[in-house]
Amino acid sequence: MLRLMLLRHAKASSPSGVLDTDRPLAKRGQDAATRMGAYLRGEKLVPDLALVSPSLRTRETWSFVQPALGIVKVEYDARLYAAHALQLLAVVQEIEPENESLLLVCHNPGCEELAGLLVGHGAKGTRQHMRQKYPTAALAVIDFDLDAWSDIAQGEGTLERFVTPRELGMDEDD
Repeated sequence: MLRLMLLRHAKASSPSGVLDTDRPLAKRGQDAATRMGAYLRGEKLVPDLALVSPSLRTRETWSFVQPALGIVKVEYDARLYAAHALQLLAVVQEIEPENESLLLVCHNPGCEELAGLLVGHGAKGTRQHMRQKYPTAALAVIDFDLDAWSDIAQGEGTLERFVTPRELGMDEDD
C-alpha cells in the first residue's frame, strides 16, 4: 500500500513589492503549520519522503511541520511550484517504491486538483468536505492499494482523511 499526503502551504502574507515565490508565512500560517505538524506526529503520519515546492511559503510551512516529525528525507522540487494536477501527478509517479509514504507540500489550485483527480473512494462526506474547500494548511491523506507510484492513476485513491486548520482548533481562512 502507498500513502500520499497532500499538504497545501499555510497562510502566507502578501507584502508589497515581494515576488510571489518570496512571500513568507503570516503568523497565522506559522501557527497552523505547527499544529499540522503536531497532528501528523500524533496520528503517526510520518512520511518516508517529503517533496516541497521551493517557494518561501512552502519551505517555511515545512520548517514548522518538520520538527514534530523528526528526521524525514526532504527534497525541494521546482516542478511543484504553480504546478497543475497532471504535472504533480507526473512527479509523484517518478517516486521510488521504497518510499511507501509521500508528503507533498505544494500550492493550490494544483494541490486541490490532484486530490480531486486521484480520489475515487472513501467516505462520501469526507470527499464532499475536501471538494467543497481546500484551505491553506489543509491535509488530504490518500491511500492506494498499489506497490508502485508509477501505477497511480485517476480515481484509484481512497481518501483516508481530510483535515483542515479549523478541525485542529484554528479559524479557517482561504
